[in-house]
Amino acid sequence: MVFSTKKRFIAGVVCPKCSVMDKLQAFSEEGVDFRECVSCGFKDEMRMASSPREIETRVNTTDEEIARQISPIRIVDPKG
Repeated sequence: MVFSTKKRFIAGVVCPKCSVMDKLQAFSEEGVDFRECVSCGFKDEMRMASSPREIETRVNTTDEEIARQISPIRIVDPKG
């Protein structure tokens, strides 16, 4: 259960049925999360997928992982 039993609007979301923005409410009934459009009456159970994998950046990469990615290059003089 992510949402409370009190219905709350979700900002910036478009209804999948009537395509009207800012008309969806999110709420929970008996431990199941729902979304409902106040414009057309569309109601759907919300199934939350697992959290997305965090994007690898220099901030969350360890020094050992960075060291494995570094490979030295050799500059060759074309004249000799």
